[in-house]
Amino acid sequence: MSRILIVEDEAIIRTALRRLLERHDYQVSEAGCVDEALALEPRGFDLVISDLRLPGEPGTDLIEHAAPTPVLIMTSYASMRSAVEALKQGAVDYVAKPFDHDELLETVARVLHQRSTHNTSPPDITDAGGARQPMIGECAAMQAVYTRIRKTAPADVTVLIQGESGTGKELVARAIHQQSQRAHAPLICVNCAAIPETLIESELFGHEKGAFTGASAARTGLVEAADGGTLFLDEIGELPLDAQARLLRVLQEGEIRRIGSVETRHVDVRLIAATHRDLRALSKTGEFRLDLYYRLNVMQIDLPPLREREDDILLIADVLLEKACQRHHRDGLRLSRAARREIRDYPWPGNVRELENALERGVILAEGHLIHPDDLGLRPSLAPAPRSIVESQPATAQVESEVLDAEEDLSLEDYFQHFVLEHQDHMSETELAQKLGISRKCLWERRQRLGIPRKKQARRSSA
Repeated sequence: MSRILIVEDEAIIRTALRRLLERHDYQVSEAGCVDEALALEPRGFDLVISDLRLPGEPGTDLIEHAAPTPVLIMTSYASMRSAVEALKQGAVDYVAKPFDHDELLETVARVLHQRSTHNTSPPDITDAGGARQPMIGECAAMQAVYTRIRKTAPADVTVLIQGESGTGKELVARAIHQQSQRAHAPLICVNCAAIPETLIESELFGHEKGAFTGASAARTGLVEAADGGTLFLDEIGELPLDAQARLLRVLQEGEIRRIGSVETRHVDVRLIAATHRDLRALSKTGEFRLDLYYRLNVMQIDLPPLREREDDILLIADVLLEKACQRHHRDGLRLSRAARREIRDYPWPGNVRELENALERGVILAEGHLIHPDDLGLRPSLAPAPRSIVESQPATAQVESEVLDAEEDLSLEDYFQHFVLEHQDHMSETELAQKLGISRKCLWERRQRLGIPRKKQARRSSA
């Protein structure tokens, strides 16, 4: 049952709202002002509904004190200004009094649902060095991944992780293992694409001495080494058909047989598989066993590509940059505004792995305390402007350009805005476009995008 705190100084409205919510199975507490609400510990509630105008402090003061609990603002002054101001201060939404009962209940249900679906904290992962850190990401797609990890980990079922290369499939496998009942047992990670096809069966299932040329001693396979724990098979779509048949028996019967042996061994292994390929499509072409696919796909977790995680890209970049700085002893190095914009807008076909590599390049190549777009090496460098064009610029523009280049965080858009505002009083649109090296249409589009108004007065030459 969700707990809601009503903060309203008018007793009639407060009581009516409490009865309305209690009829819909909400647990409700009341307060007449901000001080009374703070005494009830608003962070312990699922939602705070507060009037905007209260005796003493306004209801918006609760936004900070109640965080992360959402605050829904009520106001009898149904102006857009008061509503927008409340939203700017962090209110989750607003309702105007007198409010419609159905509309209010719908808003409350929506806010509580959003809170429940976005309140899943990222799981902590222990890396190979023993350090623990949470997975990075706060977007809705990653919240769904965290929820699936939390529900799947204790179930001890086979899991199939799907996602493009570089999206962090092994991190998800580690999170599942470390939150499972097998966390005390080993996690064995195998990249099926990295092992030659002639050796993959021996690596996974082991072999007896003399089983084939070069088998000078018996060897335990990785499946057997994971007994009692978790086996993570990355890029399982690259597994040869013979090895797929052996793996199917492990899943069905819990048994393995080493190459060259007639003896079967019982193993207790939880399998987590990952792939960037469509296993169902591969099964139609005979490249992947359909029965194995169904055995693997008990629980499926889909990882979003980095280009669909716009809200997370810079957050991930900051964490990866800090690690790269530590590795290369470049403390204090940071991304310029232009570099951050480049990172945000780049499509990242290689996902997080490509981002990590770009930041590594940036840390190595940066000469000052800022990493610029050229240091990241994401796009081909533009050819330098012909000398004639540079020399044709007015001396004032050249000096201004040099000053702007010295600014550590100045982007191309910053320069554009500065130049237009500085010169539009005494230059026509055509002259501005020529000096900037763009067309009039491009100048107009950039004005619209950056919100730079065009001067109303027309430029007339004296007769």
